[in-house]
Amino acid sequence: MAYSERGLAAGGNARPIVSPTSDEGWTDYARSPRVKTNRYEPHQVVFYEGDQADRIYELLEGAVMLYKLLPDGRRQVVEVLGANDMFGLLASRAYDCNAETLTPCVIRVLDRKDAETTPAAQRHITRCLLAQMESMHEHAVLLGRKSAFERVSSFLMRFVPGRGIADCRGPAGAGRDDALIVLTMTRQEIADYLGLTIETVSRVISDLKRRGLIAIEKQDRIRINNVCGMCHQTGAH
Repeated sequence: MAYSERGLAAGGNARPIVSPTSDEGWTDYARSPRVKTNRYEPHQVVFYEGDQADRIYELLEGAVMLYKLLPDGRRQVVEVLGANDMFGLLASRAYDCNAETLTPCVIRVLDRKDAETTPAAQRHITRCLLAQMESMHEHAVLLGRKSAFERVSSFLMRFVPGRGIADCRGPAGAGRDDALIVLTMTRQEIADYLGLTIETVSRVISDLKRRGLIAIEKQDRIRINNVCGMCHQTGAH
């Protein structure tokens, strides 16, 4: 199982999206020959931990997973990125994690030295990073304080656009309050993101199904039958 294409590949991030055209100077810079745009296949490595950090990346389409490997082979997924997220920007001169695509991706590639001396690029990078900080704070709370059940519920709710957030709009009318999530990560990848074992993730998903909160429509599709009901399982209320 995996992250929602609705939330990532289709551009429906739960967190605020920073428009790449919000600054005319940035638009001109991004379209210049100084910036490259590359296409990647699913599960293609963008960079490895320890590689020289001479490039900054902006994800235009698709989903990218950032992860670290411990000496004993365990993996911690640091973040899963969606459209308009930036990555590879560090204070050090070597990447501190691995970056791997989860879906077909279109990625903008900036030369680090050039971007560091271009005011339009710096303004754009700052806006993108500020938008991503909120998500990182939520992930820290998830790993540090939430139960396994709350972690998996939060994982599913994160990619229902406009729901489960501070200004949640609630159900639309009196009809069904459901949402379909198309998956692109394996259960092991989900476990590595949530700091759980694959067995625990499978057990919680089975429990959610038994309670009627979700339905497994296909191997790669989960339907949340009651979005408000699922939201109340996240530990945020």
